[in-house]
Amino acid sequence: MGGVALDLDAGAVKAPDGGWGWAVLAGCFVITGFSYAFPKAVSVFFKDLIRDFGVGYSDTAWISSILLAMLYGTGPVCSVLVNRFGCRPVMMVGGLFASLGMILASFSTSIIHIYLSTGVITGLGLALNFQPSLIMLNRYFSEKRPLANGLSAAGSPVALCCLSPLGQVLQYHYGWRGGFLILGGILLNCCVCGALMKPLVAPKTHQANDVEQKKEEGAEEKKKPKAKLLDFSVFKDRGFVIYTVAASIMVLGLFVPPVFFVSYAKELGNEDTKSALLLTILGFVDIFARPTCGVIAGLKWVRPRCVYLFSFAMIFNGVTDLIGSQAKDYASLVVYAIFFGISYGMVGALQFEVLMEIVGTKKFSSAIGLVLLMEAIAVLVGPPCAGRLLDATGNYMFVFLLAGTEVVISAVVLATCNFICISKKSSVLVDGLEDGTMTSDAETEASGKAAEPSDQEEKRARGEKEKEMKREKQEEKVGEVRPDSVTVNSQKVENFLKESQQNGDVVTSPETCL
Repeated sequence: MGGVALDLDAGAVKAPDGGWGWAVLAGCFVITGFSYAFPKAVSVFFKDLIRDFGVGYSDTAWISSILLAMLYGTGPVCSVLVNRFGCRPVMMVGGLFASLGMILASFSTSIIHIYLSTGVITGLGLALNFQPSLIMLNRYFSEKRPLANGLSAAGSPVALCCLSPLGQVLQYHYGWRGGFLILGGILLNCCVCGALMKPLVAPKTHQANDVEQKKEEGAEEKKKPKAKLLDFSVFKDRGFVIYTVAASIMVLGLFVPPVFFVSYAKELGNEDTKSALLLTILGFVDIFARPTCGVIAGLKWVRPRCVYLFSFAMIFNGVTDLIGSQAKDYASLVVYAIFFGISYGMVGALQFEVLMEIVGTKKFSSAIGLVLLMEAIAVLVGPPCAGRLLDATGNYMFVFLLAGTEVVISAVVLATCNFICISKKSSVLVDGLEDGTMTSDAETEASGKAAEPSDQEEKRARGEKEKEMKREKQEEKVGEVRPDSVTVNSQKVENFLKESQQNGDVVTSPETCL
């Protein structure tokens, strides 16, 4: 393994909720921005690619589709690599892949080369950064995790607002080849973000107990089975299955409106500049919606019911699409962009927070990979189906109606199934979290996963271990003394009997000699 620092047992270490975690959060902010905004930012160069390679818009659109497919579809591969090598090395290698793909794309001579370089290689590199960054964020934050997730998710709209204008400037001054080369250099910052992902290490105890603890740890490691590279046992958790099904339905319609929003505005007779401004408004609102939703999700009363807040966010988003499909003028489109930005930001801030709450820290690395794989199928199917519906009807209204309906259905599935299937277990969890007295057994029954021990339980366990060790030492000392004392006493008895026989005394009891 060389110098690789594995962090497989990081779930056993208490989350610091600060400290170096803020540096990890900064890295996650940048990585989230690159992962979600880069596929959209690359579209700035599509016109030049169409002109140089003699292809159509649908051909260039495959670049963004392949990027997103790699980002979502390689989830299980990322999970295996993280569980095998740890988050930091995987992210640094991913940063090299992301940069290499864009550099190779700058020398492309056909659109197929760009599919392979920008789509596959860069997409794989971004995937190797995105998933481990979320895993590390989950390990560094517990009580403040909803806020951390909200701030991290805000990287997506911020990066989109920065990368799109930057792409236009690069295209104007250096062309698409020079722009790809410079973007490849910018993506090397993923390696810097990866270097920030320091594995969590348990605090050192007193030196007197170091040797004993190492012996105990060695014995425990021998007893422990080898960690699974991809833990499919998460499918035994009903909460995870419900979440996966609902998220897959949601993704079918969630990403459709941003794709067709500008075209919809143009279809209503608005200028190109005014139509593009709608996305800027949407992104600006999204920037503030995500951290705000993270703060709300972290409230004491709201956090145990975070699943239902997520369901509300999806219903809010779906209803916004249904109402926005009836927009007829620019003012109504602006209102639609504002409300869509709020609801879209809420969904983005909560989607991974809810998954973390459901599966816990230890299984999150496997769970997120499997969820992203399921969502990858929906990402590839959703926009093309919406495009075919548009070709068949020629009316954008039906596209937005379909997207809104899919998101609302996903919200109903998530809320209803959680309430019906695991309502009793969730009530136990809510009561325990509100009272602050939940035991590990109750939490295990409530959530279907092993609970992490609290500080008081850890101290109690240490105290019991120390008592046992003291008992063993005392027994060893007693065992060492008893044989000697018995030998001495037996010698006294023999000497006394000999003396009594010589003197003619009668011994009534051997105990008299002692």
